[in-house]
Amino acid sequence: MNLSFFDQFSSPHLLGIPLVLLAMLFPAILIPSSNSRWLTNRLSTLQSWLLLLITKQLMIPLDKKGHKWAIILTSLMMFLLLINLLGLLPYTFTPTTQLSMNMALAIPLWLATLLTGLRNQPSASLGHLLPEGTPTPLIPALIMIETTSLLIRPLALGVRLTANLTAGHLLIQLISTATVVLLPIMPTVSILTALILLLLTILEVAVAMIQAYVFVLLLSLYLQENI
Repeated sequence: MNLSFFDQFSSPHLLGIPLVLLAMLFPAILIPSSNSRWLTNRLSTLQSWLLLLITKQLMIPLDKKGHKWAIILTSLMMFLLLINLLGLLPYTFTPTTQLSMNMALAIPLWLATLLTGLRNQPSASLGHLLPEGTPTPLIPALIMIETTSLLIRPLALGVRLTANLTAGHLLIQLISTATVVLLPIMPTVSILTALILLLLTILEVAVAMIQAYVFVLLLSLYLQENI
């Protein structure tokens, strides 16, 4: 059976049961649970330092009202970060390459930030749709443009994450396939291709971390606009 390059993005099944839920729950197993001891092991210390660093970075653009979202944003950041990094391992599945999952994360959170603004400061939230000092003839067009840009935000969040991860996985598979095919024919070229593959893998690790951070950072910026 011939497999295409896009088969790696199809959800795996075992006995007809989709394993995407298991892939989404697996990162939670890797996070060590907290305990009541003051002195913990090095893994717990590293985890606490990483969570503190992520929380500080995400809370910088927010004021005190937005700090209520610290647990949600930090948990989302760790969830996306672990899933993206685990997806780079061989014979694994990356749920964040599925647009449906990314949209399921982006739309409710974006809608929550929008509803928060409409509830707390409706005039200021609706005022973003019409910049101050707009000429009267341009008011209907600008309202339509700003409304479209507002509604397209969750789509941009989901598509950005999906496209970057999908492109990276495809490049890795293409170059790895070329490395194996060229090995018996042109060993020197195959070695150079393998070096390129190594550099690309390092780049994809960085992309996986950056895309998780950008996804959550944009949500925090949307939240800041509405609080």
